[in-house]
Amino acid sequence: MDNAMLLEKLILILIILAITLLMALYFTFGERKIAAFFQDRLGPNRVGPFGIFQPFADGGKLLFKEELIPKNAEKWLFILGPALAMVVATITSAVIPWGGSLPIFGRTVSLQVADVDIGVLYIMGIVSIGVYGIMIGGWASNNKYSLYGAIRASAQMISYELSMGLSLIAIVMMSGTLSLREIVEQQQGLNWNIWYQPLGFLLFFTCALAECNRAPFDLAECETELIGGYHAEYSSMKLGFYLFAEYINMFISSAVIACVFFGGYNFPGLNLIADPLLLGVLQVIVMFGKIFFFVFVFMWIRWTLPRFRYDQLMQLGWKSMIPLSIINLLITGVVILLNQP
Repeated sequence: MDNAMLLEKLILILIILAITLLMALYFTFGERKIAAFFQDRLGPNRVGPFGIFQPFADGGKLLFKEELIPKNAEKWLFILGPALAMVVATITSAVIPWGGSLPIFGRTVSLQVADVDIGVLYIMGIVSIGVYGIMIGGWASNNKYSLYGAIRASAQMISYELSMGLSLIAIVMMSGTLSLREIVEQQQGLNWNIWYQPLGFLLFFTCALAECNRAPFDLAECETELIGGYHAEYSSMKLGFYLFAEYINMFISSAVIACVFFGGYNFPGLNLIADPLLLGVLQVIVMFGKIFFFVFVFMWIRWTLPRFRYDQLMQLGWKSMIPLSIINLLITGVVILLNQP
């Protein structure tokens, strides 16, 4: 890799990281506004015009709050938990194609940090590590409520990762590749995978809700039973890291859904645009438009559906989602075999 390519990738990494953190910051504001809309109230409207500086006020509050570590906690693991959750949430974005390419300073810059052949496998591997941040934080707190929340989260993630993986395998069978870039490129125009895998999409989206600990799958932080769940003992920016990680996971999950099922940065009429710079910018806008739509759906569901009981959550995962994923996989295999010449 030449120096120019290395510099290009470093700049792209910093831009994606900055955008991801900014999105996580403003998703808190967006969620409060959406909740207010559904509940017929105003939401944040005091800090800045229309309350747009509210996220910075909330971030400042977390940053300057007193940081407490319980006396009997495992100190280093207590610190490692939120750090691991945050790191795992951010590095998942490395294989996501945010657009095609942009001609800048005489170079064609690919809008993807790493176009690896095993992009789907990389995402599943990184997602599976995310449970350690929650489990370590809950166990290291030396608090029974935190430990219960961590156990719930780990059981929930393991259960729903199986269905998520099976729904992705159906896409891999159709596409014949594990590269996210190639999967997106095969969905030119409106030839999106959602038309061929509607059940796979519903399964994947439901599993994404559970993986992000979003309602109605937020049993790990159920305040009515567990005070605050796995992060009950956390304060200041350690708590902020856990909250940020949840919103970053939601952002990345929406990006993966857009890439795998909805064509990513593809849109009808893409081939009619001759200017490569305009095309690259439009692809990025379309990609983020799809991501914002799914983030809105995540928030919409939170303020619409009631929380499951824990036994209902586990029954849904093992007795409904996994059998449906296997059936979807079998149907996909049969259709592929029948369509072969």
